[in-house]
Amino acid sequence: MGIEARVDAGVLSIKISGRFDFGVHNEFREATKLVENGVKLIEVDLNGTEYLDSSALGMLLVLRDKMAGDKSAIRIKNSRTEVKKILEIANFDKLFTLS
Repeated sequence: MGIEARVDAGVLSIKISGRFDFGVHNEFREATKLVENGVKLIEVDLNGTEYLDSSALGMLLVLRDKMAGDKSAIRIKNSRTEVKKILEIANFDKLFTLS
């Protein structure tokens, strides 16, 4: 459970398992520091994410700011139905690429 992050060929991959809430805030912040290493695309894999709350949505918005608000620069992928529903209710499908 937690956050795994790595950079490969300009792509920052962040995999979040378990609860995506304030409890992983520090881990998420450490992962986003990798953006400074010439990252052109960020993929956030929510396949293992069981739950997310408003603090998680805030963390995703901070990530978006790090990429200058470029919707195409961040892909949120593999969301479970419940998690994807939360993202859509919050209109994150207009701010991020959801796949």
